[in-house]
Formats: sequence, structure tokens, C-alpha cells
Amino acid sequence: MTTRKRAILWWALTIVVALIFLYVATSDAIYELTSPPGSFQVLLRKSYSIGAFAIVGFLLSRALDASGRRRSVPFVGACVGAYSFVIEVLQAIGGSHEGPYWHAADVFCGFVGGCLGSFVERLRINRPNR
Repeated sequence: MTTRKRAILWWALTIVVALIFLYVATSDAIYELTSPPGSFQVLLRKSYSIGAFAIVGFLLSRALDASGRRRSVPFVGACVGAYSFVIEVLQAIGGSHEGPYWHAADVFCGFVGGCLGSFVERLRINRPNR
């Protein structure tokens, strides 16, 4: 596979996955399905979000690398944090009942997840050959 085709594949995968997670994050039906009653609901939902943002961060880091545009872990985290901010705006427009502190916490989860995904992607590259 050529370098250009590989880059296109990684960018397409990044965009598709980000759009799927955007839909999931703004769907009331999915929210209800993934929100068990009880005191651990918030912790569970934040864990879901960090995992999802880590996947997006990993894919974004791979897409940038495949395009010859490698960026730092904090840069990827900031990009995923911005993506999380867009999700929060769409949720607020859709009638989210979260306050500004929870929205800010969710954007921070986006940053953390993006950094985590980029860091894991870096481990793949920096692994010594055996």
C-alpha cells in the first residue's frame, strides 16, 4: 500500500469513528441504555468517555503520522479536547441537563483520553524490534 493510500485510510477511519462517537454521545436513547442507576453512573460514564476519546486520539495520531505530520501528545490531546467541546455544545443545544462544571470536566476527559491514545500510539512506534 502506498504512503498516500495509507494516510487516506487512517484519516477516513479517524473521521468515521469520530462521527460514530459523536452520534453515540448525542443520542438520548444510547445515554439511557448506558447509564445504569446508582452512584457509580458518573464514574462509569466518564470512564466510557476517556476510553472513546483514547480511541479517537490513537487514530488521529496514526493519521497524522501516516500523513508525515507527526504531532506531540499534548497537541493530539488538545485536538481531541476540542472535539469533546463540540460534543458538549451539541449536547447543550439538545437540552443537556449538565452544568458548566460537568461540561468542562467532559472536555478535560477528551483531552486526557486524546493524550492517552496518542501516547499508546507512540509506544507502538518506539517499541524496539525483536
